[in-house]
Amino acid sequence: MARVTVVGHDGGGFGAAAGAALARATLVAGGERHLSGLDVSAECLVMGPVAPVVARVAAHDGDAVVLASGDPGFFGIVAALRRAGIEPVVIPAVSSVAAAFARAGLPWDDALVVSAHGRALRRAVNVCRAHPKVAVLTAPGSGPAELGAALAGWERTLVVAERLGTPQERLVTVEAAQAHAVEWADPNVVLVLDPSRPDVRQGPGWIAGAGPGPAGWALPEAAYAHRDSMITKAEVRAYVLARLGPRLGDLVWDVGAGSGSVAVECARFGAAVLAVERDPAALPLITANTAGLGVRLVPGDAPGCLAGLPEPDAVFVGGGGPSVLAACAARRPSRLVTAVAGLERVGPALAVLSAAGYRAEGVQLQAARLSVLPDGAHRLAATNPVFVVSGELP
Repeated sequence: MARVTVVGHDGGGFGAAAGAALARATLVAGGERHLSGLDVSAECLVMGPVAPVVARVAAHDGDAVVLASGDPGFFGIVAALRRAGIEPVVIPAVSSVAAAFARAGLPWDDALVVSAHGRALRRAVNVCRAHPKVAVLTAPGSGPAELGAALAGWERTLVVAERLGTPQERLVTVEAAQAHAVEWADPNVVLVLDPSRPDVRQGPGWIAGAGPGPAGWALPEAAYAHRDSMITKAEVRAYVLARLGPRLGDLVWDVGAGSGSVAVECARFGAAVLAVERDPAALPLITANTAGLGVRLVPGDAPGCLAGLPEPDAVFVGGGGPSVLAACAARRPSRLVTAVAGLERVGPALAVLSAAGYRAEGVQLQAARLSVLPDGAHRLAATNPVFVVSGELP
């Protein structure tokens, strides 16, 4: 029976199993650098776009070997082969991510790994904006220079590992802002580190990556520093979060952030967050409440200060009225939410969202919280009603 063997290559020699697979193969596919110097009698197929190579391997009658970098089961060709109905034998090598962290002398069970290879860079960048330790699998056009440029406004250090496992291997540490000025060699993998949060974990972990997520959400107002109860109430925040849907890979704007409570909740869900606020007295509160979460504070008056900000996936407008809401809608986030106290403001908000092509809806929220009386009995203490208007792009 014909077999397809996928062999990972990390710059070292081939082991016995890989050597035997290559000796019996009648077709060997791989990148140009993998095939160069290979002494085999089989037909050699240079890897370009993945789909034609997978189709050629699937149609081949004899044994085939596919050479791939590092661990081919980790963002590699194994998944594409299996989607084509091929069940390969896999002989892995050390992945480029593991090698890069090893060269840097860093642990990586607390790191997130994202791929910009054959994908848009945007979601990978948002993960780097939100999290303190990220490995990025790059590609031409989505490499260290482009990554550094996209991180403008966020303080990040890049550790670029070039041509791992070759005589030309190089490890370079550079600030994100300077990455565009360097000529980088392909292939490379980039470690993106937040110097303000060097210790992701304070003790031994039990799960790889960013962790299991927040233990709770819609935190009580007492969890935040705020002025004169000027904070989005927990019950309203819960609904707002449901409509925003913040998640890993998203960028959320909290415009008119106030205390920053919505920004905090979105960051705890793994999203990258920009907190926009014009009131100088509120800025220290936002800074205190968002400490350690990677939220970027943007002091300024919306809508003017929004012009230079990166494109959002979701926006919460806590203040500023229809002009700010319209400016946010013009940036085309997938989800847009605003909260208003006055009934007369609901119609204009709905009109702005509908005119911008959003499916708009509104709801009035009012909670009655239990309050203890002096004799131990309870009464209902009503919170002020709030109108939440939200929109989603079709």
